[in-house]
Amino acid sequence: MNEFRRRIRFGFPVFKPLALLFKDKWLFYFDTDDNLPASSSDAGRLSHKSGVLAQEDRISLLSFGDGGRSMKDDAFKLGNVTFTNRLLTGTGKFAANALIPQMLQACGSQIITVALRRIDTTTQSENILDYIPKNITLLPNTSGARTAEQAVRIARIARAAGCGDFIKIEVITDMKYLMPDNWETLKATEILAKEGFVVLPYMLPDLPLAKRLESAGAAAVMPLGAPIGTNRGLETKSLIEILIENCTVPVVVDAGIGRPSHAAAAMEMGADAVLINTAISTARDPVAMARAFDQAVKAGRAAFLSESGEQSDLARASSPLTGFLD
Repeated sequence: MNEFRRRIRFGFPVFKPLALLFKDKWLFYFDTDDNLPASSSDAGRLSHKSGVLAQEDRISLLSFGDGGRSMKDDAFKLGNVTFTNRLLTGTGKFAANALIPQMLQACGSQIITVALRRIDTTTQSENILDYIPKNITLLPNTSGARTAEQAVRIARIARAAGCGDFIKIEVITDMKYLMPDNWETLKATEILAKEGFVVLPYMLPDLPLAKRLESAGAAAVMPLGAPIGTNRGLETKSLIEILIENCTVPVVVDAGIGRPSHAAAAMEMGADAVLINTAISTARDPVAMARAFDQAVKAGRAAFLSESGEQSDLARASSPLTGFLD
């Protein structure tokens, strides 16, 4: 496809899925003597192949710039809710809560995390919810939980307070590095998923655990890139890549991403989304930084969808090296 080789199992029905995917934006060739092209509107011209690949068949597919999936239509789902922006944000560490709506407007984030202890429904103190637009999906987290039981209790309180069914599970027993307790996280996920919560567990990137979280009903998995608040980037990159290749639920990279380039790298390797808090809220200009992260996430996602060319250990000339003066 577009000069890149792809393996397709024989018996694959070619025309219908390609017609639906590319409409009239592709040219299709069976590698035969006539080598006649066919667009999606005249697939019948190749009826001698019945539109199905046989063993040893070779095909060529040339797609045009807007023929594949566009960024405009590139949405992802958490639970039964569809989102078009893949940057999740947080509410912690801002110099003033008034910066939060400005930040959200700048980056277009549709999901924001909030610690339950910062929600004051009695209005006795400043309520963080007053600064979050109503069209933004709240993702309460269980910050402060040391056990699965505590996380479950916090989640139930958040739901009762009107924060909805989304919940980010954070169970942390290590107070030095703030590493998530994977075992307690799994137990909390099993309980809350059965109660109808849309569960997003924060976790160390561990494939066996991720698969157990999937089976328990997690709507996504949220592996850390580096310890919380460190801004050190994708120190667990190789482990996150394993999750991306093997998980069937979205992979949302959380914690440690400190630069827009880190976010772009996470998206470029195939992450479904990233969650950024400290890197935005502690920047000198949080609003501008939020905008930069939005652009980085979109650029990384576009690069992933574009399928980068393969790497080589040897140099490969992009222009002919011989023949010009011969």
